[in-house]
Amino acid sequence: MASAHSIPSIEERFEFTSGAKKSLLIGGGVGLALVLLGAYLAANGGGGHEVAAHGAEHAAAAGHAAAEHGAAAAAGHGADAHGAAAEGHHAKSWVARIWANLWVNGVYFTGMSVVGMFFLSYNYLAQAGWSAVFKRVPEALPAFLPVTGAVLIITFLLGGHDLFHWTHEGLYEVGGPEYDKIIAGKHGYLNTPFFLGRLVIYFVVWYLMWKKLRSLSLQEDEIGGTEFYEKSIRLGTAFLVVFGVTSSTSAWDFVMSIDTHWFSTMFGWYTLASWHVAGLAVITLTIVTLREKGYLRAVNSSHLRDLGKFVFAFSIFWTYVWFAQFLLIYYANLPEETIYFIERFRGHGGFFKAPFFITLFLNFFFPFLVLMTRDAKFTHSILKVACWSVIVGHWFDFYTNIMPGTVGASAELGPLEWGFFLIFLSAFAYSIANQLTKANLIPRNHPMLEESLHHDIA
Repeated sequence: MASAHSIPSIEERFEFTSGAKKSLLIGGGVGLALVLLGAYLAANGGGGHEVAAHGAEHAAAAGHAAAEHGAAAAAGHGADAHGAAAEGHHAKSWVARIWANLWVNGVYFTGMSVVGMFFLSYNYLAQAGWSAVFKRVPEALPAFLPVTGAVLIITFLLGGHDLFHWTHEGLYEVGGPEYDKIIAGKHGYLNTPFFLGRLVIYFVVWYLMWKKLRSLSLQEDEIGGTEFYEKSIRLGTAFLVVFGVTSSTSAWDFVMSIDTHWFSTMFGWYTLASWHVAGLAVITLTIVTLREKGYLRAVNSSHLRDLGKFVFAFSIFWTYVWFAQFLLIYYANLPEETIYFIERFRGHGGFFKAPFFITLFLNFFFPFLVLMTRDAKFTHSILKVACWSVIVGHWFDFYTNIMPGTVGASAELGPLEWGFFLIFLSAFAYSIANQLTKANLIPRNHPMLEESLHHDIA
């Protein structure tokens, strides 16, 4: 409900200080140093797991499937196991590991960037007033899309053959030694020209729709009225329709196509849930940081509590989708589906088992317990800890989804991985800060601004 309390000035310009720029550049520099160190160690034999160990694990999994499902299922699993083995689940070069790390971070930071547009769009569709006062923060996130788009396109063009087994031409030659009937059946969708075309379309459409929404927002700031707001509602609604399709298809392309034999009808929702809660954590963390530096004084405890509720609720939603997908596959116990989880539990010497459960802890148990109480949801220190847990946790989520199928036994969690994460994180923060300098931090003429300024939940 509304309350009559003093409202701070809405005239605020963010200053991206030289000190802040220097800190982010140092962060990127440390990340680069870690990458170079990790690449040196990997190139000189400092990593990877034994292929023989993985072979034994895979054989054990196949034997277990045979015992459970009988000779017919064993034969089917044998074919799938052969296909999975052909998908490059073996030790790969350190160069492939670099491509894989670029892909993991490119996909992850793409999602967090586009969620800024997603957040704005469903708030416009709902004609929500509470978020108007801090809408410049989610509005700044999609500015990073050209960077991640370029990373993914270049990585696919130069390293796609190492990451995506379906790019190997021999798989489609009937009667050839590498022929794979299952992958050949998907050739109409999984082929390089069509894949690359979709990759370009995703980023062009997402970025151009954001640019248009951003333009409407800035014009509204200067001119006022409701015309730009009404146009923003229509554009946001159109984006939700577009994103409803492309969030799923991009999840299939970016992540699920790596394990070409495996598929899940819930994977689009799963990936969107992961992107969404990570993006919400970035929005919340940015707002808290700005408040601590003296900005966004009009953002009150009720705004923060609602943001905390968002992070809390969608952490639970992600866990629900995660568990629903896992339970369906576990209950059906079909070898062609369970191999995905068996590989992460037992494959590659059990390397991915720890990241798999770290993901659950950081993305569900920790934020759930930390944000459970009412006051925790607007306390700066608690919000920051919870948001960092979610941000790092969902990076682990994409790591465990992508790495087993790309580099397999060569996967590590060393300086190379953390270096790339630090580079992308520093660049993302730099992009957000730079974008925040380009307009007043509080949208002066937003029709719902008065409601947002008086947002007060007892």
